[in-house]
Amino acid sequence: MREVDDVLRVVVVGCSCAGKSTFGDRLADILKCPRMELDALYWGPDWTPRLPEIFQDTMRKGASGERWVADGNYKLVREVLWQRATMIVWLNYRFPRVFSQGLRRTVARVFLRKELWNGNRESFRGSFMSKDSILVWMVTTFSKRRRELAVLRSSGQFDNVKWLEFTHPRQAEKWLKSLKQNEVVD
Repeated sequence: MREVDDVLRVVVVGCSCAGKSTFGDRLADILKCPRMELDALYWGPDWTPRLPEIFQDTMRKGASGERWVADGNYKLVREVLWQRATMIVWLNYRFPRVFSQGLRRTVARVFLRKELWNGNRESFRGSFMSKDSILVWMVTTFSKRRRELAVLRSSGQFDNVKWLEFTHPRQAEKWLKSLKQNEVVD
């Protein structure tokens, strides 16, 4: 087994519903390190956002570790996480794929009444009949998020990190399998 130096502190980014949490969970499992799911740490009971100071403090504590995976796009904690990161993995999939993943996921969560974080669940009304729907959010922010991440990547602001960009889930899967074959050890 060999240690993969670049894969110590990883931030997984991408458009809403691209699969950041699923990918982050799998990566943390392969790396045998803690995972910070930003949505779970941001949203309190009844979909109440954490106070910015509390959210930032939580991320500072988590990012102080030697190895971790964080998945999410929160600008509020970008500086905290990205300054400590050694790698950013960008799941930059096309809109039809992301939308279909998001729609399937939302339907399943509504139908199964799956608890997400802190007692929160997606509802039919909230998911399909509200301007605050994750599906509406995904449609209205998709292009903006892609542009934002492309600018951040090329800006040089975060030259401390290695970027990996996957434009198809097969690429991401192949990379995860290659890591698993060369499991990172402490």
